[in-house]
Amino acid sequence: MVKSGLALLSVLLITLGVANTAVAIPADTLVQELGNSVLRVKVKLADGKLGLGSAVVVAKDEVITNCHVVNDAKQITVISNGIAHVATASKSDWRHDLCMLKVDGLNAPIVKIGATRSLAHEESIFTVGYPDETNQPISTYGVVKGMFPMDGSVVIRATSPFRLGASGGGAFDDVGNLVGIITLKSKGSDAYYYYMPVEWLQALMQNATESFDVKSKKPFWAFADKERPYFMRVVYPYQSRDWDSLLAIAKEWTAREPYTAESWFYLASAEFAKKDYINAEAHFQQALELDKSHLEASEHLDKITNQLANSRLAFN
Repeated sequence: MVKSGLALLSVLLITLGVANTAVAIPADTLVQELGNSVLRVKVKLADGKLGLGSAVVVAKDEVITNCHVVNDAKQITVISNGIAHVATASKSDWRHDLCMLKVDGLNAPIVKIGATRSLAHEESIFTVGYPDETNQPISTYGVVKGMFPMDGSVVIRATSPFRLGASGGGAFDDVGNLVGIITLKSKGSDAYYYYMPVEWLQALMQNATESFDVKSKKPFWAFADKERPYFMRVVYPYQSRDWDSLLAIAKEWTAREPYTAESWFYLASAEFAKKDYINAEAHFQQALELDKSHLEASEHLDKITNQLANSRLAFN
């Protein structure tokens, strides 16, 4: 549902996958304020085509966006208050798909940067970005559903959806701190939505600027399937109910990352589907020990308790 009116920000309220979870909705004034700090990016490509994206103001005359938004750019402009400002330089972290643009004379409010690693499962977040060809920022709401340790921080999965064009926009906690950068989603109608952590942004801010003609590289999510992080490799078998494939990937994941709650959750999910309730119970417990806020692991443990109780009654 899109809310229309005199407010600067059009608000899209979508709570996919959170029917049983309360989503905190921030004050309209906060969302509107952040609409001044999340900007439209227009990219003139080398082949003459036009690309669109979003960006967040994170320092004086500097914005963060995704590298895939500005890839092959001949010219990059950032729109603030209807005025197009040309980006003059960048700082690039191609592996993590984060590019920081220098935009002289931008004069837009700077967001407050929070901490991605401080988030918890089921914590409310909201996004601000420019999906499709909209001329005004759009906000979506959801909750955190996954936190995947990687390179000194955590990649977020949340239920707050986004569409093409919103890449490079911001994900914020309920008090308006930037906690993630809108980056990618999985394929299919039941997509998983991922956000890059602000800790990677903070590291990038320390880098030297460079010209735009630096040769682009693939981000981690564009690698061949077996080279991608495990949290991406489990999505298709989990959603397609290919439990044998999920079991194999999750076993490898738990061996490589035994301190990641999500690795144990997906292993237990495969075991639960295959009716291996004893191992599933132990591994859902392991996920909860590593992350006490993991609601889905807790819900599955309740199902196992009921399943085992029913089995005992049937046996008697």
